Amino acid sequence: MSSDSTDSDALAVRHHFFLRRLHSLLGLVPLGVFVVMHLSVNASVGFGGDEFQKNVDRIHDLGPMLVPVEIVGIFLPLLFHALLGVKIWLSSRPNLSRYKYGGNYRYVLQRVSGVIAFLFIAFHLWQMHWLGNPFGGGVFDAHDAARTAAVAIQDSMWAVPIWVFYVIGVVCTVYHLANGIWTSLITWGITIGEKSQRVSGYVCTALGVFLMVAGLSAVYNFNRFDGQRAGVSAEQSHPAVVVERDSGGMG
Repeated sequence: MSSDSTDSDALAVRHHFFLRRLHSLLGLVPLGVFVVMHLSVNASVGFGGDEFQKNVDRIHDLGPMLVPVEIVGIFLPLLFHALLGVKIWLSSRPNLSRYKYGGNYRYVLQRVSGVIAFLFIAFHLWQMHWLGNPFGGGVFDAHDAARTAAVAIQDSMWAVPIWVFYVIGVVCTVYHLANGIWTSLITWGITIGEKSQRVSGYVCTALGVFLMVAGLSAVYNFNRFDGQRAGVSAEQSHPAVVVERDSGGMG
């Protein structure tokens, strides 16, 4: 084998190693941090629409900095993480049919949940985010947060209630994150021994349960939210915005 070929192979290995580590890191920070924050904010609707509105307002206090933060801190890392994740899955050779070990099940579930989570996030962005406006989405209004989020989740698509998609999406997203944290701790050499992996498994499971409860409680509370009462509250706190909507402005 020539020296050039050896150097090329070594470069490919280092390149692959770097991309895999970057893929893992972005899944934790910023994406994992964002998921925790996002589900926690959404869960606050359980304390009432006003409390949820306060949390949404705190986020939008970033003003013109919000869009760059979303692009750099969420959208670009998400796109990279998703595309490389799909490539890793397509290039892998799962052997679950031959070896039905727990690790093999987790490996397959991690890939499947990742794809479903990405599709759900894309749907969520289309439905709620202003990016979906040109395509018939973007129904969420930050000035009338609880009511517009509730209207979106109480809707239906293809005769299927929207909240069903959200339940599936939350479950897959939370599993992908919790299991991803556990495997990342092993990948980064933090939990090497069997005992440390067992302890981190308990911690990641507890985190997953917490996020699952937060996410599903948000879906439940939005689905049972009284939009008419919320509309009165929104008119009191943001009268100019509601008047614009009533006169045909964009919601």
